[in-house]
Amino acid sequence: MAGSRLRAVAAGSGDLSVEVGEDFVATVEMHRPPNNHIDVALVMALAETYEALDRDPACRAIMLCSEGKHFCAGAQLAAGGAAAEGELQAGAVYEGAVRMFSCALPVVAAVQGAAVGGGLGLALSADFRVASPQTRMWPNFSRLGFHHGFGMTITLPAAVGPQRALELLLTGRRVDGEEALSLGLCDRLAAAEQVRVEAHALARELAGAAPLAVRSIRQTLRTEFVERIRSATEREGAEQGRLMQTEDFSEGVRAVAERRAPHFRGR
Repeated sequence: MAGSRLRAVAAGSGDLSVEVGEDFVATVEMHRPPNNHIDVALVMALAETYEALDRDPACRAIMLCSEGKHFCAGAQLAAGGAAAEGELQAGAVYEGAVRMFSCALPVVAAVQGAAVGGGLGLALSADFRVASPQTRMWPNFSRLGFHHGFGMTITLPAAVGPQRALELLLTGRRVDGEEALSLGLCDRLAAAEQVRVEAHALARELAGAAPLAVRSIRQTLRTEFVERIRSATEREGAEQGRLMQTEDFSEGVRAVAERRAPHFRGR
């Protein structure tokens, strides 16, 4: 498998590609440019890919990246969705997310452009993030009248601390690459055109360490992590489903589409 190129298919098209190099790094790339929106099919394809790479002795680290302008602009939301449908969708997505978190290999995300909403959750599923000064990380859930997801209840405080995570989630404000580095949202900064190169270099550094030791250390540090993610996503999905039936959610989605400030009424 080393040096070969594989194709994982999501939603009936080539939305995900995998290449494992001779340096033991697997490049997992999303192909939904320019925004790389996520859905159930793509998250499940990522989970299946991670699990396959876990079993591959030619792979010791993963670099997650995406084609196009933005790393991931989250899910495409439609106003007025039924709560039950929203909860069902979230439940399926987060089943795949838990599977991703359960995998043994270290992951480095190359975050170019924007990581918005669930896209930031996807970036935070990686062990490390490389961004540029122009990168925008945006937990915009409260600006949509929505609840955060993808395990960010656990991953965001782990990255930036509980107080800063609370501030970011409640305000829903945008963070640029320089601030992201100072907060701990990303681990390294590179010029925009070098983000993927720097992310691959970090993944190669991880792959150069003793693989059994890397897996063992990572497992020790994550002993309770996956179960906490599982519990958190159950709550996140239920709250997302409930809030999808509110007027505030419909208003938040309309405001984004109309490029204006939302006018929330608390109902």
